[in-house]
Amino acid sequence: MEEKKTESATKNVKKVNLLDHIAIKHLLDESVSDIVTSRGYKEDVRLSNVKFLLGGIIIVVALVAQFYNKKFPENRDFLICCIGLYVVLTAVMQLILYIKEKNAILFTYPLEGSFTSTGLVVSSKLPRFSDQYTLTIDSADPQSISAGKSVQFTKSVTQWLTKDGVLVEGLFWKDVEALVKEYTEAGEPKKKR
Repeated sequence: MEEKKTESATKNVKKVNLLDHIAIKHLLDESVSDIVTSRGYKEDVRLSNVKFLLGGIIIVVALVAQFYNKKFPENRDFLICCIGLYVVLTAVMQLILYIKEKNAILFTYPLEGSFTSTGLVVSSKLPRFSDQYTLTIDSADPQSISAGKSVQFTKSVTQWLTKDGVLVEGLFWKDVEALVKEYTEAGEPKKKR
C-alpha cells in the first residue's frame, strides 16, 4: 500500500534540469496555464488557429511551387509568384507573433458571469543567464472600458524549485493565484463603505 502511494506521488512530481533555462521556463509556463484554467478561465485558441491556418497555406504554396507540372524555364513566372506569396505570408505570420503574441503563454475568454468583456493575456519572461521569472497578467483588450490594470511579479525561480529541480507546486500555485486575484480585484469597482 505504501509503495503505491510513493509511486503515485513520484508520477505527479514535476522535475526539470536546472541547467536548462528553456526547460525551466516551459515547466513554469505549463503550470501557470494549468493554474489559470483551473480558476475557471477558458483558453482562447483563436490566434493559434489563425497561425495554423496561415502555416498550412504557406506549406501548400511551397508544395505547389515544388511539384508544379512544368519544368523550370517554362514555370519561371509561376515560381516567382509562389516565392513572393511565401515571403508575404511568412512576414504576416511573423508580424502576428511580434505584435499580438509577444511573450504570451495563454489567452483566455472572460470568466462566465463576470462583468468584464475581456479575457486575460498571461505572459512570462525568463532571461538567459538569469533566475528572475517575470509573470504578467494583462487584459486581452487593453482599450476596453472593462480592462483591468496590468499586474506582474518578478521572483527568483529558486523559490519554487528544489536543488534537485523539483517544482514545489504549492508555493508556485499560491504566488500565481495571488497574482490572478490581484488582477481581478484591480478590475472590480471599489465598494463604498
